[in-house]
Amino acid sequence: MSSSRPRRLVVLISGSGSNLQALIDALNTSELPNTSIVLVVSNRKAAYGLQRAASAVPAIPTYYQALQPFLKQNPDKSRADYDREVARVVRRANPDVVVLAGWMHVFGDGFLEEMETADDGSGDGAPAPKRIPVINLHPALPGAFDGTHAIDRAYDAFQRGEITHSGVMVHHVVKEVDRGEPVLIRVVNMHHGEDKDAFEKRVHETEWKVIVEATRKVLDKIHPPPLQ
Repeated sequence: MSSSRPRRLVVLISGSGSNLQALIDALNTSELPNTSIVLVVSNRKAAYGLQRAASAVPAIPTYYQALQPFLKQNPDKSRADYDREVARVVRRANPDVVVLAGWMHVFGDGFLEEMETADDGSGDGAPAPKRIPVINLHPALPGAFDGTHAIDRAYDAFQRGEITHSGVMVHHVVKEVDRGEPVLIRVVNMHHGEDKDAFEKRVHETEWKVIVEATRKVLDKIHPPPLQ
């Protein structure tokens, strides 16, 4: 059932935020209609993506919290506590979908559990009924080059003659790193004689398209835009 209420995104970043910028540019266009980014979360204080959020029109609220400072400030807390704290910040923004767009921190079970159900704030311990989908952008095809440095590893594998193409996917986030059900997959062919920088540029250009298309696909399924 369609609704006139704007669809709400929370985006998590760690770096330059070029994928965040792709989402910002698509807001309230035919690519991502009736949608707003209500919060950008970073685990790196110097992430340029925070400036992108602040420069958006209207400006997008931001939140910064890194693991090590959190543990230093809270010596009785653990990595799992950090994950849950980030999850609670995300939940308070009441998103329809959470997008990990270059988020360089592997969440444990606690984050995903908070997205599945959480205290609704009423004080009676009743679980909130809303499950929040969490999706992640990864510059590789399903089952290939999970984890970090996927572009570098794909390029090196091509040079060794082991693969002829790589790709980009957006997938649902599960406990196993980069093993969730794909939302959208796009193949990126590899060319002999192309240097790594040129290949990486083509991968990033593909990412900017895929993250918008996949986010809309997930949003449309749970919260269709109003009929025109």
